[in-house]
Amino acid sequence: MLVCALMDITKYNSEAWDRAVAKSDKWTVPVSPEKIVAARRGEVDVVLTPKRPVPADWLGDLRGKDVLGLASAGGQQCPLFAAAGARVTVIDASAGQLGQDRAVAEREGLELRTELGEMQDLSRFADQSFDLVFHPVSNCFVEDVLPVWREVYRVLRPGGVLLAGICNPMMFLCDYELLEDKGIATLRHSVPYSDVTSLTDEERRRWTDAGEPLEFGHSLEDQIGGQLAAGLVLTGFFEDTSDPPDTLAKHLPVFIATRAIRPR
Repeated sequence: MLVCALMDITKYNSEAWDRAVAKSDKWTVPVSPEKIVAARRGEVDVVLTPKRPVPADWLGDLRGKDVLGLASAGGQQCPLFAAAGARVTVIDASAGQLGQDRAVAEREGLELRTELGEMQDLSRFADQSFDLVFHPVSNCFVEDVLPVWREVYRVLRPGGVLLAGICNPMMFLCDYELLEDKGIATLRHSVPYSDVTSLTDEERRRWTDAGEPLEFGHSLEDQIGGQLAAGLVLTGFFEDTSDPPDTLAKHLPVFIATRAIRPR
């Protein structure tokens, strides 16, 4: 446990996502030219969660809007926003993932700004800089989500929109090895959950030996209540499953998407 306690989680997870790019993980594969063509027509097909598309009215007309892709690199979403006419900035802790966005921008002749950094620290951006913050499932890779929501509120303009994908905390409660290897759902963990402190060193090596990111399970009070506490107002909500559905996802939705605004 001591070795893991001394680990720089941000550095480890950013390098894990760099490795995912090298392995062509599905969340690192750039968007197709066909989707770019559709986005230029205003047909933007993106996800916050694994499967369910973001409703068009959640995005609105992106032309001329300032959009921040928050921990949203990988060449899958932000290039589509740029193709739809938005001025796009994407910030991510993975240099490899940011490289995927730049590759699509170069391939398609798009303007897109990339920033290497952490989702909890947006201090490089001025107050009220963005009309839309797009934040797909990713804050499961940081220990504390409350700074994320406070920073989002700060950089959003009045009337600006946050679209966020989050994990249902139920997905962290079961003993993973029993659940996925043997199909036995046994409640073992509590929320908040941490791969750092909730697992034994041997269990954690299942992920670290494979170079996989380490995850954190946050309460709904922090995930949804945290948005409200930051000053945002919830205006939309849906649930989604994993792709393909894992053992738990066959019984309940394990992902949540929210739409919130900064009041005028």
